[in-house]
Amino acid sequence: MNHPATTLPSVTAVLPAAGIGSRMQADCPKQYLTIGHRSILEHAIDALLRHPRIQRVIVAISLGDQQFEQLPIAADPRVSVTIGGRQRADSVLAGLQLAGDAQWVLVHDAARPCLHADDLARLLAITEHSKVGGILAAPVRDTMKLAEPSLGTISHTIERQELWHALTPQLFPLALLKHCLQRALDEGVTITDEASALEYCGYHPLLVSGRSDNIKVTRPEDLALAAFYLTQLDN
Repeated sequence: MNHPATTLPSVTAVLPAAGIGSRMQADCPKQYLTIGHRSILEHAIDALLRHPRIQRVIVAISLGDQQFEQLPIAADPRVSVTIGGRQRADSVLAGLQLAGDAQWVLVHDAARPCLHADDLARLLAITEHSKVGGILAAPVRDTMKLAEPSLGTISHTIERQELWHALTPQLFPLALLKHCLQRALDEGVTITDEASALEYCGYHPLLVSGRSDNIKVTRPEDLALAAFYLTQLDN
């Protein structure tokens, strides 16, 4: 006897893209720098839209941003835009306000263009068994040192067995993420990624092992590395 296939909930994606990327020493925000013939932001959005469960992408841009509307991807009917805020959490919350009745929301860095389809599929699969959500992350492979404050010297070596590099996308139930982000902001907590808002509220998101080539373009030398990784993804 054949059982009907379970319909998995669609996912709305939010990309906070209101930052200026000062460490890139560039004339424009880093998400608008190009790799090949496309901006970093377009590569990041396209990696999400290739998956059929992601039916909508909301991009939170800065007030006065005139570059996004000039990108070809801005005309895609699946892509919406909103005005972000001063902090990452403000921009993500602005995007969540447009997410409507979506059950799950996925947050991805606008400057992370090398997301692999397999990693995205593995992360989305947690919606079948998790009520809290999770993040892509990569185990730390280097020896980690804790510095003496303001001295530039080593305090001690940190055991790396339980350390992970937090990556994006990060995937959570919409209502839960909105509640946790708003509570953290209201209580003056510094939120460096979405998972840290859930952690603050007592939740324990899943760690989903992801590829280390899912890099965030932060410094000038990252551009060449991202360009190389993208050529490998296309092969």
